[in-house]
Amino acid sequence: MPDVLVFDVNETLLDLAALDPVFERLFGDPAVRPLWFAQMLQLALVSTVTGRYADFGACALAALAATADVRGVTLRDADRDAVVRGMRELPAHPEVPAALDRLRDAGYRLATLTNSTQPVADAQLAYAGLTDRFERRLSADAVRRLKPAAEPYRMAADTLGVEVGALWLVAAHAWDIAGASAAGCRTAFVARPGKPLDPLTPAPDIKAADLTGIAEALLARRAG
Repeated sequence: MPDVLVFDVNETLLDLAALDPVFERLFGDPAVRPLWFAQMLQLALVSTVTGRYADFGACALAALAATADVRGVTLRDADRDAVVRGMRELPAHPEVPAALDRLRDAGYRLATLTNSTQPVADAQLAYAGLTDRFERRLSADAVRRLKPAAEPYRMAADTLGVEVGALWLVAAHAWDIAGASAAGCRTAFVARPGKPLDPLTPAPDIKAADLTGIAEALLARRAG
């Protein structure tokens, strides 16, 4: 059976820097965008740990409200809509399409697993022109537990018809790598700028600066 690669979407495949002009307009500083996204991840983690489920979209809007409150900014409905729309209209990182094609042509099965809700995930991949490269597009919202909880990774393995140990999780987030590893997956870390690994969790099986490097490492591993 071909190896199965499951990709995180936001920041791993898609470039959130496309939102910087929106945050510059709303907050006067594009550097607020990664701070907002970090706040969103924190809220998602709290939701998961406490068992009080909130979908990723709700976490995004709550994080935006918290960010605006801290910075003394009053947001209008149109401002919130601009962020929501922007999340659906993110480009792929430049190397992503060719790297995915290379892996698919080499016989790997490709899927996605994101914390975004299914409609948002589908819209994101369609906008980036990546939809047809994946046999399945999965959302953690289906099990009402966000990554890095174990349930989304196990759901992905079940849906794709493989044991969880046969699944590779490819992500640019240390917390995603840690969650997948704890669930029993193999892992590949995309070390995007500003994305360090967590030294308190097991190292990934593969690490590279971008998806081209991940593809080369996977192919070399298979050849070896």
